[in-house]
Amino acid sequence: MTELLTQAEYSALADSLDLPRSPFIDGKYQLGHGPMMETSNPATGAIIAQISTANAMDVDFAVAKARESFDKGCWSKMDPDARKDVLIRLCKLITRNKRELAVMESVESGKPILDCETIDLPETIHCIKWHAEAIDKIYDQTAPTGDGAMAMIVREPIGVVVAILPWNFPLMMLAWKIGAALASGCSILVKPAEQTSLTALRVAELAYEAGIPRGVLQVLPGDGPSVGEPLGRHMDVDMVSFTGSTETGRRFLQYAADSNLKKVVLECGGKNPALVFDDAENLEHVAEHVVNGAFWNAGQNCSATSRLIVHSAVKATLLDKINAKIREWKVGDPLDPTNHIGALIDKDHCAKVRRYLDDKGDGPFISPTVFEVEADDQRARDEIFGPVLCVITVASNDEAVHVANDTDYGLTASLFSAGSRSAIRAARDIRAGTVTVNCYGEGNISTPFGGYKQSGFGGRDNGLHAHNQYTEIKTIWIDLNDPSDGNNVT
Repeated sequence: MTELLTQAEYSALADSLDLPRSPFIDGKYQLGHGPMMETSNPATGAIIAQISTANAMDVDFAVAKARESFDKGCWSKMDPDARKDVLIRLCKLITRNKRELAVMESVESGKPILDCETIDLPETIHCIKWHAEAIDKIYDQTAPTGDGAMAMIVREPIGVVVAILPWNFPLMMLAWKIGAALASGCSILVKPAEQTSLTALRVAELAYEAGIPRGVLQVLPGDGPSVGEPLGRHMDVDMVSFTGSTETGRRFLQYAADSNLKKVVLECGGKNPALVFDDAENLEHVAEHVVNGAFWNAGQNCSATSRLIVHSAVKATLLDKINAKIREWKVGDPLDPTNHIGALIDKDHCAKVRRYLDDKGDGPFISPTVFEVEADDQRARDEIFGPVLCVITVASNDEAVHVANDTDYGLTASLFSAGSRSAIRAARDIRAGTVTVNCYGEGNISTPFGGYKQSGFGGRDNGLHAHNQYTEIKTIWIDLNDPSDGNNVT
């Protein structure tokens, strides 16, 4: 169990951080050719660092180094046991530096240090370690061919991969991408969100220290037009794995169409429902999960429970319990470990969220808000990405499922019911990539994560399924007939 420090101790650590300030390319920090970019503390507005950014020239150089490392086979053809050992060493180095990384993440993203210390860092380490341990345990296949041939179905690393990261879970999303991609033998270029570049840069430095060869893991900070688009359009990139908004995800499909038809995997937005049936038991438990799902990370979460679809028979009692739970969620300084909700990421995002609240306030902190709305209310349809829960009342369990599916998204859903048959049937009928029953969650590292409809495209993060998206499937067909017998048709 992580032993937390005091607010004063975390603040002192934040003031003493040695921050990375330039792209990590070809095994070292190098000044980029793009403009300097400010990164700031969302809670205070103070400038944390000036970061040298990359541009199209740096993209070309880094992609060339990634291709060189892949073709040389220094990582892609490394013995699986050796590749696993390197990633385990990386996990040990992250563990050794986890408090530094947690404070860095909290200060740059506005996330509560409580979450960074107890959730984000442990999950980051566990994710990379899990994929590392899977390297020498995933088997290829043979196909039934008859006596005259042998067919091997083998997986090979896809090549040069680009990972585009969001700002809401910088370390965890970095781990989701690099864990599976590196385990599969790819060389990977990471473009972090402009607001949250620091921890990705630091992890790349630790990866090189752990023994990951030059050019295999590189980080290019910068904005979308200068770095993201050139990577998306690059003719020598084999794949893009993107997590972020649906609008930006569409652009990467277009970039692929306009260039080399590179593989694109998208994990995009969500408007995720929690369905509470009339037979739901222990409404105290339900309220705890709904509040956690709606307000964790200030609702800045693609799988946030932003719609509560509740049967009229239990609504009043449940809302009373939800409002009582909300009072336990303190809002304030992210470096105070007693706070559950920190600062929203920046002024533009705060302004967007406040528009849905008719809130004329200012500042980076927004308290949890609950609205009772109709299913067609704009607040119940748009991904607000803030601490906002929309409550929709229904008269039947079937209506709850219908309302849940009436959305452009399909990432996650939660449902609460005492009836196993009705719960399983509803879970099958809900069009979402992950459906949890009697709890809020995303599964765990062993279960694939991704969405239906406009929430996802092309693959899944997590689980062994994540390895599939970073590999190509090849059939090797071997004719076993003796060519001298004249009967060698297979």
